[in-house]
Amino acid sequence: MSDSNSSALPLPSHENSNSPGGYQEVKWEVVARMPGITPATIVAGRLKAEGIPVRVWQEGAGQALGLTVGLLGTGYVAVPEQFAERALTILEEDASDALDEQFDDFDEAEF
Repeated sequence: MSDSNSSALPLPSHENSNSPGGYQEVKWEVVARMPGITPATIVAGRLKAEGIPVRVWQEGAGQALGLTVGLLGTGYVAVPEQFAERALTILEEDASDALDEQFDDFDEAEF
């Protein structure tokens, strides 16, 4: 997942003195691709809960048409590149926990 884009974010006031306008370029890295904007927003909420800055987007045409499949339907979750490794770790742990819970339910089912 190496897609990235750049954007400017404001820095705390004590760090603003080195750049005009108080902004510094931030490189964003896509850490998740989801089927639609809603699941991507849920994943973003999980990362925000851990204190990670996050952005979510979907191609405008796909969002306008309500698509959830294909390139136009994909929801993207991106974090600043310095948070990417931590975000991926959190998402992998969550996916692993979800699988463990599913198998626990399966083991406890009576046939």
